[in-house]
Amino acid sequence: MAAELEFGLAIFPTDYSIDPVALGRLAEERGFESLWFPEHTHIPVSRDTPYPAGGELPKQYWHTHDPFVALAAVAAATERLKLGTGICLVVERDPITTAKEVASLDRLSGGRFLFGVGAGWNREEMRNHGTDPRTRFTLMRESVEAMKAIWTQDEAEYHGRLVDFDPIWSWPKPVQQPHPPVLVGGNGEKVLERVVAFGDEWMPNRVKAEAFVARLQELRRLAEEAGRAPIPVTVYGASRKPDVLAEWAENGVTRAVYWLPSADAGEVERRVDEAAGYVERYRGG
Repeated sequence: MAAELEFGLAIFPTDYSIDPVALGRLAEERGFESLWFPEHTHIPVSRDTPYPAGGELPKQYWHTHDPFVALAAVAAATERLKLGTGICLVVERDPITTAKEVASLDRLSGGRFLFGVGAGWNREEMRNHGTDPRTRFTLMRESVEAMKAIWTQDEAEYHGRLVDFDPIWSWPKPVQQPHPPVLVGGNGEKVLERVVAFGDEWMPNRVKAEAFVARLQELRRLAEEAGRAPIPVTVYGASRKPDVLAEWAENGVTRAVYWLPSADAGEVERRVDEAAGYVERYRGG
């Protein structure tokens, strides 16, 4: 039997669009389970790496707020809404500092944080942080493993090829046990292996419906082979069709997230209400 789908919203929270706090209150009022913010520290002017969606890169990519700061503000103004990074570019971050930010936000929100992570696509952006694009997936895995050690151990240490530190003390620890769920983002060829190796959930973005169910079944098989329970799946940029959502739920999808435009409050509220309509049709309302 399929689990009941949860529904969330995602937006680039920019300095020119709806205030993140206002959106958080609106999302909670409309009954959404979660709100998700992506991350880009900056966008290099060179623009050598092509935009994966094609065409010109939208300006929201270099106007977005820091996700942890914005989500903390939303946490203070809401009670039930879960708060997610979708995604946090861990390969551009120090894992010890990021582990503290995650734990702090989880505690201050009462255990409502969802940690979506990814390796990113903009190679110049990574290089500006000292990250070699060729080893970013190794760095992502080691960073996540190191953070899990910090969250769960009183004297954590980690010794990898790219992340390496001797025993440390670091508090606070997260409210969620053993730690907030780590959702591994991406649609790439090897993403399912990464999810099984160090993730708690999979978070693909704007999937191609005709091949997606097969990948969900592959994830279930890989989890079984690794001795793991079925792995939850959050779909970013989800379908609006009730029959598609139902098929996804039957095959392991547990959360559907709808993208909102980085626009003014009136336009975003209209789009939130549209998304609420998709949810209502799926639930038979």
